[in-house]
Amino acid sequence: MNLKDWIRDVPDYPRPGILFRDITPLLSHPPAFRWAIEKLSAPFATQKIDAIAGIDARGFIFGAPVAYVLGVPFVPVRKQDKLPPETIGVDYDLEYGSSRLEARVNALEAGMNVLVVDDLLATGGSAAATGKLISDLHANVIGYSFVIELAFLDGRAALGHDAIEALVQY
Repeated sequence: MNLKDWIRDVPDYPRPGILFRDITPLLSHPPAFRWAIEKLSAPFATQKIDAIAGIDARGFIFGAPVAYVLGVPFVPVRKQDKLPPETIGVDYDLEYGSSRLEARVNALEAGMNVLVVDDLLATGGSAAATGKLISDLHANVIGYSFVIELAFLDGRAALGHDAIEALVQY
């Protein structure tokens, strides 16, 4: 299946000069969505994974079903002040500002192996911040799995990890 058939290009969104990759057509087509979940899970199915961390918010859409397929817990990594206390957080830079991601302090146990799932790898800022958050919780990032990678932005370099999968590259 060619997932690019189910990803819509939206020019000049959210700002002029940005080409937004819209996944809503993919989400509205069950065979394509099912295929994407299977392909996000497959490279990691034989590894010892203890949890899936999904990045707010589209990472939840893909991460929760991947956790279901792999039979492991799902851990939401949320934007600041979206989880009940007590949380741990990481600040990070965006292309046009800064942000903060948080997780519950008891979301992971020390030594757990965690797969990070999100819809898009661009510059790698939010995924790298999630990796740092997992490390701060004394767990290990086993890899990263994305639906889309904007390869020209070289987000892989920000992650500093060998196990990075993306279903579609632009």
